[in-house]
Amino acid sequence: MDHHDDSLRHVRITAHGETADIDIDGTRVDPRAIGAYTITQIAGEPPHVLLHVTDRASTQWSGITRVSVADAPDPGPAAAVFLDAIDPEALERAALSRPDLGTEPHSLTKAMLAQLGEWARGL
Repeated sequence: MDHHDDSLRHVRITAHGETADIDIDGTRVDPRAIGAYTITQIAGEPPHVLLHVTDRASTQWSGITRVSVADAPDPGPAAAVFLDAIDPEALERAALSRPDLGTEPHSLTKAMLAQLGEWARGL
């Protein structure tokens, strides 16, 4: 199958850890406009890039393309499963041992939230 279709766009995604630069046909997309992206490809077909748009008001989108609309999954159920697996004693020990634990009000809560975030990211 010949995929030299004029409606196909050149997309470049340069990932930098937790962030990415996205260019479409050489034009940089405002990073605040994209909340996520997925790339799929079936053998013998061009790749399909799905951009999860977050800020439709400030970004201009134009052109002809195949559009897929996706809703961001609800993080609540996954967060509940994660939090249910936390040992409160281990969390308290880890938070109290953190080098960034401060003495200001709510510093223990901040340390616990930081610790939970690190555990969620596998750190």
